[in-house]
Amino acid sequence: MTNVVSVVAVTASLLTAIVVAQTANAQTALTVGQTFIANGTDPTKGSTGWALTSHGISENLFTVDRNGDLVPELAQSAERLDDQTWIIKLAPSRRFSDGSDVTAQVLAASFAYTMTANPAPKGTAGMLTFQALDPLTLKVSTERAIPRIEPLFAEWALVVYQKKDDGSMLFTGPYAVADYRPDVGFTLKPNPHFPGAAARSEITLRRFGDAQTMALAFEAGQLDLAFGLPTDVVARLKAKQGVTVKSFPVAYQYMAWLNTRRPMLADVKVRKAIDLSFDRGQIAQALKAGSPATGAYAPYFAFAVKEPRPRDIQAARTLLDQAGWTMGTRGRTKGGAPLAVTVLAYPQRPDLVTMLPVIKSQLQEIGIAAETRVIENVNAVAASGDFDMLLWAQHTAPSGDPAFFLNGMLRTGAGLNYAGYSSPAYDGLLDAMGREGNPKARAELAVKAQKILFDDAPVSFLITPEWHVGLSERLANYVPWGSDYHVLRADMGAKR
Repeated sequence: MTNVVSVVAVTASLLTAIVVAQTANAQTALTVGQTFIANGTDPTKGSTGWALTSHGISENLFTVDRNGDLVPELAQSAERLDDQTWIIKLAPSRRFSDGSDVTAQVLAASFAYTMTANPAPKGTAGMLTFQALDPLTLKVSTERAIPRIEPLFAEWALVVYQKKDDGSMLFTGPYAVADYRPDVGFTLKPNPHFPGAAARSEITLRRFGDAQTMALAFEAGQLDLAFGLPTDVVARLKAKQGVTVKSFPVAYQYMAWLNTRRPMLADVKVRKAIDLSFDRGQIAQALKAGSPATGAYAPYFAFAVKEPRPRDIQAARTLLDQAGWTMGTRGRTKGGAPLAVTVLAYPQRPDLVTMLPVIKSQLQEIGIAAETRVIENVNAVAASGDFDMLLWAQHTAPSGDPAFFLNGMLRTGAGLNYAGYSSPAYDGLLDAMGREGNPKARAELAVKAQKILFDDAPVSFLITPEWHVGLSERLANYVPWGSDYHVLRADMGAKR
């Protein structure tokens, strides 16, 4: 009888321990909500590399820190042999989440695969080739001259990973993927081979189809962190006990791609008229946050244009007259055809959806009929070129340098050139920037390149936004930085 009692007692103790452990895990696990999360774990697909880094899963050779400074991450140093050849020394003792070493051989293979699978990394320096000289030394050759290689390897398309024989991917960030369910989210566990793993909590990362639903979940206490709250709920949530809402400026720009392959928008006079029709101050008022864009970059960058973008309704109307679009009682026509465009936005960036009716009204002021539509798979639509105007949110200086956006999204033939834009004069300035190492001179070239874009108007820069993050009491000390490039970080321990 005594043995039975002992067994029962031991069993009860074990059950109690399990319950206590489960309760402790439930208390320390964090739940995070976002409208934009990675569509899988293949960093060569679209902008997945960006998302994986924002989730704390992947890292780069170099990165931009909280202060906006370019710093080594998985690399130790970079040495220039000539304008197109570089030696990168890797930091020792870094490991993937399965414990295997980060080596130059692995990186040469994964980067080579990225170059064939994704057009984005070719934007700044063209095709890259790689050679492992020893386990910690990587030789990189570029198709085009660049003055520094560190910003190139801070770009989101060149995240570090190891592709296994079964097609799965391993990464080096503070979190590893425990589970992924499409359209639902990730379960993330601390990467045991990243320093400080014991201090980090598990994270449930939930995808929300729209920001309003996410805000309701946060208000109901279901989330510890809600990233990208819609502006119209911020005042209410800031008054709520037990939660914190932090608003912060970001290095993103909200813009409108004007598809130069469309017959109407192939005419630069029509594109310039559209750009002149935008009242950026009115758009910012509709968002209740942010400021009118002055160009491709947030105004605090040295390579930003400082003067405000003009609005001139009369000049816009005159340009449309000159382009042959006659104003009538129902808008403008040419040869019996109406001057009409469809303007698209996507719900993962709720501010863009808020902007749609304002933009429609402003286009109507100059006689352009506008239909507006919200689409889900924006990357596919952008890549297909099947649009007239596409509202877009873009971090234009993720590496603290102007080259990526100007090259990768507007150079002739660039893989992410959604506007279908081509200009020899513009490309020539980018070539000059590729040879120029002096930061001040590079900034001046970047400003000149933006002014060509203003004249040709393949894109209209609209708003430098402000974003909002909601935090439970457990994450009240969380500091947002890096826009949305570093949402989940190594310092994401929960309050206990």
